[in-house]
Amino acid sequence: MNPVPPPFDPELAAALEEAGELARPGLTPADIAAARRDEDAASELLAALDLTLGGAFEVADRTVPGPPGAPDVSLLVCRPTAAAPGTARPVLYYAHGGGMVLGDHRVGVDMALGWAKELDAVVVSVAYRLAPEHPHPAPVEDVYAGLLWTAEHAGELGGDPKRIVMVGASAGGGLTAAAALLLRDRAGRRTIPRPCAQMLLSPMLDDRNDTASAHQMAGAGLWDRTANDTGWSALLGDRRGGPRVSPYAAPARAEDLAGLPPAFLDVGSAETFRDEVVAYASRIWRAGGVAELHVWPGGFHGFDALAPQAALTRSAQAARLDWLRRLLAQG
Repeated sequence: MNPVPPPFDPELAAALEEAGELARPGLTPADIAAARRDEDAASELLAALDLTLGGAFEVADRTVPGPPGAPDVSLLVCRPTAAAPGTARPVLYYAHGGGMVLGDHRVGVDMALGWAKELDAVVVSVAYRLAPEHPHPAPVEDVYAGLLWTAEHAGELGGDPKRIVMVGASAGGGLTAAAALLLRDRAGRRTIPRPCAQMLLSPMLDDRNDTASAHQMAGAGLWDRTANDTGWSALLGDRRGGPRVSPYAAPARAEDLAGLPPAFLDVGSAETFRDEVVAYASRIWRAGGVAELHVWPGGFHGFDALAPQAALTRSAQAARLDWLRRLLAQG
């Protein structure tokens, strides 16, 4: 018998019920192909989105060098069309969600663009290779390679290489945290600007999938314990949950969280990732680092995407934008 989960926010619960089968939990390996077909159908809607936000951004696909010996990486580069106010703009480097098995660089980028419009920032969104066809370390190495290119070419994008904020949602949040660890640990190999911060939105951090919240949310919400097993097994195969999982695959495995960029972390109280995110923030603090943590009461995984007009979503988006504004105001 599973532990009783925290209740969903009533407004979010209504949105989840209205979504019906479209928001069914329990993704299994056998469901991945069908989920991708559904995603392909939805891509027509994504293609119809005005990522220029009414002409505020110039949007272009760029192909940049991938990891050594691997294919090139595709980046979606979104640059403000207004004249720069005399200084290079901040850059939001975004990694999408999708449980390691779904998504591309257009998924969720509208959220980052909304912040960028308020902050006069450049957005660079990375399309990383997906599991199970491309297991670890392919996804994180793609995110890392795209970040290196972005840092090295920030000037030509109108961006400031010293004000790059790494942003990731769900699986992309885990990959963002992992890339931050890679950057710290590979710092001696080449000289690159250090991102000024990392924003981890409901990040997928722990392959062990055995926290109280993971058990509480089994069979509930958009991403439950079964789906989480599916995503991690796709990435790691039979190594998932075992003793030799790299922290660059599952950042919760890292023994040392010192020396990382300041972090913003948020998560719902009624979602699988709650306890691993809270633990990760606590371990950053214990290591002497800087982290701001928000736990949204009654929020399930992906509530902000499913119910963008809900009061809780508006609060979460306001907190994220406020943190970015305060961070970037520091220079």
